[in-house]
Amino acid sequence: MFAIFIFFVYFAIWRPQNKRAKEQQMMLASLAKGDEVVTAGGIVGRIDKIMDKHILLSVANNVGIVMQKSAVVSILPKGTLKSFE
Repeated sequence: MFAIFIFFVYFAIWRPQNKRAKEQQMMLASLAKGDEVVTAGGIVGRIDKIMDKHILLSVANNVGIVMQKSAVVSILPKGTLKSFE
């Protein structure tokens, strides 16, 4: 009975969580200058500079925000910001 519980926890919780974490790490490693991204706070912007653990995110003309890389939740398709203008 206990073995079935461990089996369930592994395949239903632990394994999918590790898979999502690995995908997030790969996405963060692939960030490049000029990428359009969405942050965990819902801020949409273009990456101007990539530092060790931080990025400089351009959110408007002459307006930049320094954020942690880990705040990026997704990379948008190129040209997405132009559709907001």
